[in-house]
Amino acid sequence: MPLKASPNDQAHLLELQAIDTRLQQLDHRAKTLPEIAVLAGLSSDADALRRELASSNGALEDARRELGRIESDVAVVEARIKRDTERLQGSSSVKDVAGFESELAGLRRRQLDLEEIELGVMERVEGLEAAAAELTGRHDELAVKIAAAAAEKDAVLEALTSERAHAAANRSTIAGKLPEELLALYERQRARYGFGASLLRGGVSSASGVKLNENDMAAIRSADPDEVLLCPDSSAILVRTAESGL
Repeated sequence: MPLKASPNDQAHLLELQAIDTRLQQLDHRAKTLPEIAVLAGLSSDADALRRELASSNGALEDARRELGRIESDVAVVEARIKRDTERLQGSSSVKDVAGFESELAGLRRRQLDLEEIELGVMERVEGLEAAAAELTGRHDELAVKIAAAAAEKDAVLEALTSERAHAAANRSTIAGKLPEELLALYERQRARYGFGASLLRGGVSSASGVKLNENDMAAIRSADPDEVLLCPDSSAILVRTAESGL
């Protein structure tokens, strides 16, 4: 026995199909929001910038340690120069004086060399500090952009979620008024073929966009108004109205 349902109940399937189509659109939009892509791009930039900043900070710390070692070497040489100068001033031995003077000459050359190296490392440290500060500033600016993009994405998703909840509530109301067998057939056809109901308008099925041939139209015209028919092209429930051209 073919399934039967009142034309009014069958017409409600079109409302249900419209809501299901909208729900699919909302779900797709929620997954493909431009805001999500923007946020992902900014997050990727932030990850790259963090790696660059970590590398810059690492180089800066290495340079600072190198500068510390050189400053320590300079301090040692300065202490030895002070000690030998004091010994020189307090010595009356010609031989000792000559030795102190020779050692002091070597120490001062070493001091000059170390101070030249120290100056070069200090300039390198200053350059690395400036680079790290610039990267930190860019990172902070990017963090602000990420926060704004995340807030924008959340706002859009919240609106979509609200709209979806409203549509789902309307769907439940409509579905609750339909006969169980009719609803079950609709759900089954929609799960299998993508559309559960299709409006026949002017001989064209809205689900397939195809104009039905004369044999199909003749079979539809001969069917009772409460007989549930399936679209020969989309397999959705074919809903007949005054627009169907029968």
